Amino acid sequence: MNLKPAQSWSRRYTAAHSLPEAIIAVLIVGTMMVSLYAGFSSGFAVVQLARENLRATQILLQRLESVRLYTWSQLQDSAYVPPTFTDYFDPAAPVEQGRGVKYAGSVNVTAPADFPAAYSNDLRLVTVSVYWTNYNGEAAIVRGRRMQTLVARHGIQNYIVGR
Repeated sequence: MNLKPAQSWSRRYTAAHSLPEAIIAVLIVGTMMVSLYAGFSSGFAVVQLARENLRATQILLQRLESVRLYTWSQLQDSAYVPPTFTDYFDPAAPVEQGRGVKYAGSVNVTAPADFPAAYSNDLRLVTVSVYWTNYNGEAAIVRGRRMQTLVARHGIQNYIVGR
């Protein structure tokens, strides 16, 4: 018994793809590869920015937590609380290997302006700011973070220090 297909195709059409089909397939694959590369590069950039933001937050918390341990007189002394500082993304790395992003910071200890005058001698506003530079190609983008806290003369440092 010999069965024939309902439609008869010639060998010419079933042997290979036509040139327009091949060009469209190459364009689709090329677009997919470019999209994949763009997705990877933007993903790595977002992760790097998140890591730099996290390091900036760590630096801010480190400075503010150290302020909690100072006595009232030490808090107002620039030898204990330096007005400016520099830190790095990886401070433990050797200098010759590179420490990564450089963070420049400042610490301001002032009397808060929005509190009543009765508190002005017993309360200080501590503001810690950190700035660093990212590069998008040749363009420099300056990033910054800031944290504030209030410190009272008769606050927690008296319990920690024991005075």
